[in-house]
Amino acid sequence: MNALMERRLRGAIPSQVEAAKALGIRPSAVSKWERGEAKPRIERLPAIAKLYGCTVEDLLKDLAGYTSDGTQEI
Repeated sequence: MNALMERRLRGAIPSQVEAAKALGIRPSAVSKWERGEAKPRIERLPAIAKLYGCTVEDLLKDLAGYTSDGTQEI
């Protein structure tokens, strides 16, 4: 979920620890999402989208490997 890391680094979320605290999860989970090593549970997507200032659709596109311009990563 590179889009999450990009948004966090732009200042939407100050740190992985604060994001994890707001979502009620461990910081390591946020780290794994950002590195693409794990995916969040579907029921968490609305809260994640709200926290990161994006839509659930944006998150799903990122999970599916689409870039911000709508093209799919290979």
